[in-house]
Amino acid sequence: MTAHLTLLNPTEWTEQTTAEVNARLETASAAHIADWAVATFGQRLVVASSMQDTILPHLFSQRLPGVDVLFLETGYHFPETLETREIAAKTFPITVVNALPAQTVAEQDAAYGAALYARDPNLCCALRKVEPLQRSLQGYDAWVTGARRADAVTRASMPVVQWDAKHGLVKINPLALWSDAQVEQYQVEHDLPRNPLVARGYPSIGCAPCTRPVAPGEDPRAGRWAGQDKTECGIHT
Repeated sequence: MTAHLTLLNPTEWTEQTTAEVNARLETASAAHIADWAVATFGQRLVVASSMQDTILPHLFSQRLPGVDVLFLETGYHFPETLETREIAAKTFPITVVNALPAQTVAEQDAAYGAALYARDPNLCCALRKVEPLQRSLQGYDAWVTGARRADAVTRASMPVVQWDAKHGLVKINPLALWSDAQVEQYQVEHDLPRNPLVARGYPSIGCAPCTRPVAPGEDPRAGRWAGQDKTECGIHT
């Protein structure tokens, strides 16, 4: 079923729209949510991917060949993450859109001092993730993320579909209800390319300087900004 809302303008999206859509999609499969998203927004849709896995590029490219896949090119990624991005671009019919910060790492170091991520990680994320995302989402009516409720306590009540007032468009989280087992099942079922860091103890992958392996029994996001009072980069808050 691909029943959808026809939006003349994203500003027509209201709280009532969100409630109605979530009532319909809260228990829907990720495939059905993707069907709805493509039927509703078509080319006005962009899929964000951190390349921790390639589930979203696969899921959406099957329904919208050539779909824009947004990657935040922070300049601090692990080589394995960049390699996964390149493999995804060759494997799936997608168009990778690299969201670049206003400054290179060298320019940021010159302006703010070296290793800003260690001294002020919130500012570093704002400069290298939040602002580039804001800029790159302009021109789209909806964006898709791989965020899941199981990722962190801060995401426990995250809706499947929401109005993203910060960016002025609809935000769709088709994997919101997925467990870790479902993530693994989908990758096995479709034989997807994988970021090798996951198998090396990195269940949540961000920038290399701010991500460490997670010990057995630790929270999956314990390796992000370890030792700092920070749990989110600002994209989903």
